[in-house]
Amino acid sequence: MITPSPTSKIDPGLVRGVLNAVVPAAGNKPAHIILSIPNTSYELHLIPTAPVSAAIGKRLIGTIRAQARRIDVVGTGGQYVEPVMGRPRRVQGTVLRAEAGAVVVDAGVPVHVIPTDSRQNAEQFPVGQLVSFDVLAGATFTQA
Repeated sequence: MITPSPTSKIDPGLVRGVLNAVVPAAGNKPAHIILSIPNTSYELHLIPTAPVSAAIGKRLIGTIRAQARRIDVVGTGGQYVEPVMGRPRRVQGTVLRAEAGAVVVDAGVPVHVIPTDSRQNAEQFPVGQLVSFDVLAGATFTQA
């Protein structure tokens, strides 16, 4: 459980996390935040779409967006984001819904995924289907 346990219901497409750090741009790496997900070992490096108003160590609610190289339907496996620490590179989970050209996938954390393969669109993935995909660099976080 998240401590203290949240009492309010939120949209299942939103992620609850804790802001671990705000990292400035360096060399060819863009500025990013490190978002830890309570009750997991995840420390995701995400590019904020706007300045984050939370203080380090405080909770955040927002949306994770990523672009998929290609979304594949898989028959077995679980929900995960790889690597556990760093920018998301591989994601697998179940489809929650399709919206505005994106598939919302529950991978332990909800991820809004835009397929970049021209042969795919968000509407072709039904709710509950298990999907897996490689994530292109540049996954973002938008604070709610």
